[in-house]
Amino acid sequence: MKLVGIYGASGHGREVMGMLAKRPSADIAFVFIDDNAVQKTVNNRPCLDWDSFLAAPTQSKETVLAIGDGRARERLAAKCKAAGIGFMPAHAQSAVILEEVELGEGSVLCPFSMVTSNVIIGRQFHANYYSQVSHDCVIGDFVTLAPGARCNGNVVIEDRAYIGSGAILRQGKPGDPLVIGEGAVVGMGAVVTKSVPAGITVVGNPARPLEKK
Repeated sequence: MKLVGIYGASGHGREVMGMLAKRPSADIAFVFIDDNAVQKTVNNRPCLDWDSFLAAPTQSKETVLAIGDGRARERLAAKCKAAGIGFMPAHAQSAVILEEVELGEGSVLCPFSMVTSNVIIGRQFHANYYSQVSHDCVIGDFVTLAPGARCNGNVVIEDRAYIGSGAILRQGKPGDPLVIGEGAVVGMGAVVTKSVPAGITVVGNPARPLEKK
């Protein structure tokens, strides 16, 4: 029996659990992991703290990091690796993956998300509901696409970037991609027409750096 821990028992974690629980298996048991667990069950599933998960008597264990924040996923990934715990890919049955796609470990593809052709994606990628990555894109590690985010073709998204709900990234050109820099945040509904530097938050249509007040 394999024990799979959905790391995170809040909203996104419950969504990921619901997605995976629709495909029951006699060989896999699912539980939530919450470092600050105060409830023993969440949505009728066991909720364990990390130490209890590690101590559970099963043949093998894996995790799914159901945390929307890429930097938090990075910390948890290091914690799991240090404990010798691997990662189960979590792909909805309605998620679409076309040809020549490389997906790094721990990817989460929610219902109705899409990754098309000739795409390279790094570790612990999250594509939420109805989000899209089109052809010839390169996606870094710990990148998050919120619900409905659209990444058109020939785009580079660097590590830990966050693309907000309903945002649209304009298509780049072969050899001249649109680049979303490391740790950048694209705000909800933004329309990105030019590259975004590392660490910058952009909002609006067309997207511009967020003014600090």
